[in-house]
Amino acid sequence: MDKIILEGMEFYGYHGVLAEEQALGQRFVVDVELCLDLGPAGRADDPDMTVNYARVFEQVQKIVGGRPYRLIESVAEAVAAEILERFPVSEVAVRVKKPQAPVPGHFAWMAVEVRRRGKK
Repeated sequence: MDKIILEGMEFYGYHGVLAEEQALGQRFVVDVELCLDLGPAGRADDPDMTVNYARVFEQVQKIVGGRPYRLIESVAEAVAAEILERFPVSEVAVRVKKPQAPVPGHFAWMAVEVRRRGKK
């Protein structure tokens, strides 16, 4: 399956179980993979036959920077649902990384990844 990949999108949000996370906020890094047939757009060189990734970025930004969720699982589900609703993709994978998770110790990030299929 062909893919459009948006990797390393960074946003500031107020998601977390702890009150401090929802009050102070933190940085989140989101990766998205959109599965769709890119052949027709590539052969025709027609932007209207593919997904505008700038619009996908805007939708992800609205969700991650919007209402607070307790779980990054919920953030990932909201992003996946929005993409499947708004864009002509057959499947989407969303990874939400939390680089400053309140966990003692050294790590690059904690994350969740969801993969959802459209009903089309």
